[in-house]
Amino acid sequence: MHNQKLGVLDILKKSLLVFGENINFIIFALITSFPLFCFLVYYEFFFQKFLYVTSEALEQSPDYFYYYWHDTFDIARQLNKQIFYEFVQLGFLYLVPLHLLELFFVLVIVDLASKIYEEDKPMSLKDMIRKPVEMARLRGTFVTFVYVTLLSTCTLLGLIWLVTTYYVILRTSSYYVLLAALCGAIFAPLLTLYLALSAEWNMSIVISILEGIYGAEALALSAYFMRGNHRRGLVLMLVFFVWGVSLRLPCFYIGCYKQGYGIVAQISLFCLGNALKWVVLVVYFLDCKTRILEKKVDYEVGIQVKAVDE
Repeated sequence: MHNQKLGVLDILKKSLLVFGENINFIIFALITSFPLFCFLVYYEFFFQKFLYVTSEALEQSPDYFYYYWHDTFDIARQLNKQIFYEFVQLGFLYLVPLHLLELFFVLVIVDLASKIYEEDKPMSLKDMIRKPVEMARLRGTFVTFVYVTLLSTCTLLGLIWLVTTYYVILRTSSYYVLLAALCGAIFAPLLTLYLALSAEWNMSIVISILEGIYGAEALALSAYFMRGNHRRGLVLMLVFFVWGVSLRLPCFYIGCYKQGYGIVAQISLFCLGNALKWVVLVVYFLDCKTRILEKKVDYEVGIQVKAVDE
């Protein structure tokens, strides 16, 4: 008898149950996420200040862009003069310490969440501490994490460049509404593609931690497991994308980077959502794996029945 395929809401509910029914898991998640939380508070201050400086540089008078619209690299030169070193520093913080801290957090959360979900029983804090991740698996997962970081970073840089270019062009155009609709129609599918790929890339990290398959093989296996399941992955990633944006934008517009309380509250909620996201990815992966294995068994049984009939 086949298990029923989990929908998006079912996956979210089961993931919330992992938190709600295991207070020790919540405590352990808070402890392991504390280094990431502290760094994210510092990083978010720096990042939002960087966004403010960049937006100020882009806010030139319309006449300026009207007379120099043909020089598309002028704005880039201006930004390079003002914030190049800050951009390099921000990029380093994002690529190295931030991702290393997140890798440590993900290793712990994914491993424990899978044990709790599959065994369907709570674990004590002592059991959680006594079950460290194997060193070989840690090294292999690091390789997969590097692959995913490079892929996601390059894609994000492309999307940021696209948004910045559209912003500069649209604000100086007399056909603002028409061009905005056209650019939105182009950007929406690109964002959708990025979110769908994010689900696939993140699943490859889960595969590395739980299955011991790394690098390109983990990415290929993730693509295989997601056949027929891309829509669920897209919707799940959209939920957490909206969660992150809805926390960051209001905080940026009210100037939370000028004071500490808003940033701390934002990062606290973001870390909570980040922990839930990885539990969701564990449940999503295990369900996709179950579906694929059931199809494989059905196929093999069908071949055997056909051979007997012949």
